[in-house]
Parts: sequence; structure tokens; C-alpha cells
Amino acid sequence: MTVYPNATPGEQRRVHIREVGPRDGFQNEPETVPTADKIRLINALGRAGLARIEIASFVRPDIIPQLADGVEVLRGVDLPAGVERMVLIPNSRGLDNALRHRGLFESVALFVSASQTHNQRNINRTVEQTMADVAVMAARIRTEGLRLCAVIATAFGCPYEGPVPMERVLDLAEQFAQAGAVEVGFGDTTGMANPAYAGRFFAAALDRLPGVEVTAHFHNTRGQGLANAYAALEAGCGSFESSFGELGGCPVPAGSTGNIATEDLVSMFHEMGVETGVDLPALVDAARDAQATLGRRLTSHSIVAGPIPWHALPADHRVVC
Repeated sequence: MTVYPNATPGEQRRVHIREVGPRDGFQNEPETVPTADKIRLINALGRAGLARIEIASFVRPDIIPQLADGVEVLRGVDLPAGVERMVLIPNSRGLDNALRHRGLFESVALFVSASQTHNQRNINRTVEQTMADVAVMAARIRTEGLRLCAVIATAFGCPYEGPVPMERVLDLAEQFAQAGAVEVGFGDTTGMANPAYAGRFFAAALDRLPGVEVTAHFHNTRGQGLANAYAALEAGCGSFESSFGELGGCPVPAGSTGNIATEDLVSMFHEMGVETGVDLPALVDAARDAQATLGRRLTSHSIVAGPIPWHALPADHRVVC
């Protein structure tokens, strides 16, 4: 591992990062990304060292046509050994479809919104109806030997209902854990978290979910995404989700940016001395390739600035601000 001059001294830490751009990112694009481009970009992410990639979702193609080629993409990718391929499943019908292609992925994400209104508008079900289906799906997923992960959206606030009580979110997390989820992710769906609350939240989540991997999923809607990730890290969280190029995000509020950029997250962690297993220059190249493929400027900072070139700076380099 490279030792950076400004790295935080002390015990070496390592985190896991799941790349969600191929699913969460591409589904929010106004036009469908060609299958061959998706495959090329996902392969680049795998070669950059991202060991967890969310590739597709088994949602009705008339609902999310941008991901209608999910099976073709899963069949076409050529990833290094050990890379975990994840798919998102909305309901039992989606699970039926997914299990027809059982050999193409290793982990499954089930999801619910902590907000009743958001859950109804997102999947046209109450939270209670969703969790009843989760119990049925979870048993089938465990029987198939797949890794079961859970995602709780609007965990830090809802654009329709406002604040979401922490206790409600953690109760849902415990229900997922009881159903057999080995990982629970908490989504800041519209970027309503702040660092102080994120720190308190993840300290509480880690305490309530012993033996379960707790994952942070932040959006950069109001520019606080990396600060929230730092707060979660300091609270003890060691698992994160992000999207290369800062792709994706919830369409509410209008004009919001996407998930925190994977390359910005990795850059921050590396500068702090936190290992990710990711080759940052290769990841930045993949994000720049995505920008060229989409034909528009993406909002990742690292696409513009790149990694800090410590090796190229003179020994007496000083900056006066």
C-alpha cells in the first residue's frame, strides 16, 4: 500500500466498498446505455479492484427500461475471480425471474423504505406488505446459498414525510437480520443526512446489529456525502456503497446529484491511510470513460483533479494559501 504524507497515524484500517453505478447509476440515465458499454465499464471497475459490484436489478422492464438488458450484462461481464456480483430484487416475482439465472450472481439485495409514503410511491406497497414478502423471499434466497443483503431507503429522512425516527429504521434492520440478512445497508436516499447524525446513527446501528455487516450509502445532494462517510467511518462503519462518476441518485428533489463518487470516496480514504483494495488511478480512468460514454460532464471531483501526485511533487513543495 502507498504511504501518504498526510495519512492519519495509528492502526491500519480497511473498508469494503460496493460499486453501485452499474445499477443505481445507469437506471437513472435518461437514455439507455448500450449493453456493450455497460459490460466494458463494469469490467474496468472489476479490474480496478472493486470486489463488490451491483450489476443489475430484476425489475419489470417497462418500469426501468434502462436495466432491461440485465441478464445480457450479467452473462457478458468478465470479472476477476472473487468479485461479488449483486442483483437487486423488488419482490417475489422479481426473485422468480432472478433464480432462473442463478449462476450469474452471488448476492441479492432486498429493499424497503423506512418511510411509508416513499415506499408506496417507489414500489406501490406499504412497508408491512414489503416486509411480509421479505420474509418469504429471504427463506428462498438462503436455500439457494446466496448472500442476502438488505437495503433500507430514506433511513435519514424522507422528502415527503420529513425526519424518519432512528428507532423505526433500526427496527426494520433487526427484522432483516432475523430473516437472515448478513448485511444491512442504510440509504440516504435524497441526501438529507448530516455528519453529526450519521455518526450517532451508525454507532447505534452497530450496537443493535452484532454480527451483521452494516453499510453506509450516502448521496451528495447537498454536498455532505463525504463528510457523512467520514462520520460513519469514525463511528466504526467499515462498509460503504458509492457510484463511479457520482452517477445515480433519487430523482426527488429535482436536479439533485447522485451517490457519492466512488473515486472521491477512495481518494479520501487513501489519503487518511484507510485501505480499500482499489487502484485509484484505474478507477478514475473508468469514471472518465463513463463520462465520455454518456456524453455529459459528471460531477465527480476526481474526474477533474485526479489523485494527488505525491510522487511527482518536489520534496520542498509548499503551498501558501
